Amino acid sequence: MYFQALNIILIVTLCVLSIPARAAVNVNDSRGVQSFDTPPQRVVALNWAVTEELIELGVTPIGVADTRGYRDWVVKPALPEGVTDVGRRDEPSLELLVALSPDLIIIGSQQQGLLDQLELIAPVLYFDNYRADHSNVAAVESSFLMLAKALGRESEAHVKLQQRDHRLDELSMRVKAHFAGVSPDVAVVRFGDAAYARVYGANSMVEAALDALGLSNALPQPVTTWGQVQKQVTDLAAVGDGVLLYIEPFPKRDQLFSMPLWQFMPFVKNDRLAAVKPVWTYGGALSIQHLAEAITAALLEVQP
Repeated sequence: MYFQALNIILIVTLCVLSIPARAAVNVNDSRGVQSFDTPPQRVVALNWAVTEELIELGVTPIGVADTRGYRDWVVKPALPEGVTDVGRRDEPSLELLVALSPDLIIIGSQQQGLLDQLELIAPVLYFDNYRADHSNVAAVESSFLMLAKALGRESEAHVKLQQRDHRLDELSMRVKAHFAGVSPDVAVVRFGDAAYARVYGANSMVEAALDALGLSNALPQPVTTWGQVQKQVTDLAAVGDGVLLYIEPFPKRDQLFSMPLWQFMPFVKNDRLAAVKPVWTYGGALSIQHLAEAITAALLEVQP
C-alpha cells in the first residue's frame, strides 16, 4: 500500500513537472518593457483610440472613459452596451476603477499624470502615440500590435491590418472611378465654431487616409503633435478648385453657412463642399479605414 501511494505521488509529480511553464509575455509601451504572466481579461480603456482597438480585437472593455462622447464622436466601431462609464478621459473616477477590479488599464498622453495612481489599482499600459517628433501612423500601428500581443490576439491583429489595407485599396479605386481618374485635391477640417476650423495635415490620421485613397491635401499643413493646425475660416479660401470636407457634428453650421463671406468661398460657389459623418480623427491603427470610408462616402456626393 505504501509503495502504491508512493508510485501515485511520483506519477503526479512527473506529470506536473512535464507541464511547460507559461512564459511571461513582454510588450513595449511608451515607458519600456511591461510583463504579463497571463493575458489580461478585465480591461479598462481611458483612451478612445485604445477603445477602438480593443473592440476591433474582439475584446469588450469592462470600463471606458466618457462612453457617451465615444458614441457621439467616434461612432465606429460601435461600443457594446453594458460597458461601464468610468468618468472623464482626463479625470476618471478612481473609486469606480477600484470597484471594477481590472487586471489592465490602458491610457494615452491625456492620462499620463494619473499613471502612479492608476498603477495602485492595476497594471497599466501607456501609449504616447501622438507626438510631433515621430510618425503618428507608425506609432499607432506599433502600439496596436503590442496591445494585441498583451491580450494574446496577435494573429487577429495581423488579420485586421491586412483587411484594412485591402479595404483601403477598394476605396481608392472607388474614388478614382468616381472622378474618372482625375481626383481633386481635398481638404478635411473640423469646425470648432463659426470663426475657426482645425485643418488636418501632416502627421494626422486624416492625411494618412487621404494618402491611402490616392488624394492630395488641398490645404497642406506642417507636422504637429495631433496633425492639425487651427485656422480662421477665411483661410479656407485657399482650397481653390479643390474639395472641402467638414466632419460632423458641427452645431454652428447654420450660423456659418448663412454668412456672406461663406457664400463667396470657391468650394461653395463650385458646389465642392460635403459633410463627413462623425468619425474620430485621433484614433488607432484601424481608424484610418474608418476615416477613409467616411471620406469616400462624402466624396461620392461631390459631382466630378
